[in-house]
Amino acid sequence: MAREWTGAQTGVNEKSQTRTELPPLFRVLMHNDDYTTMDFVVEVLQKVFHKSATEANRIMLHIHHKGVGVCGVFPYEVAETKIAQVHNLARQTGFPLRCSLEEA
Repeated sequence: MAREWTGAQTGVNEKSQTRTELPPLFRVLMHNDDYTTMDFVVEVLQKVFHKSATEANRIMLHIHHKGVGVCGVFPYEVAETKIAQVHNLARQTGFPLRCSLEEA
């Protein structure tokens, strides 16, 4: 009995490798203003971004002198959440502190 070739593979298993791509990252930027106190900025950097007192002071001074500073780099959803937390804290205390994001 002869076998006909049907074009189908027989007995060959192919393993395909799939790579999970990392999500794009975004910088959270904090902007200087004339009303928000330096102490409040340091507090926010410690509470929301989990910075040490030394690192929070360094970032705060950078923001104060340069007008804007990077608070951290995160996936989009995390960055958006952190910005919302900053804006909520600022609103509760009556400060106009603002954050934004840009693609890293």
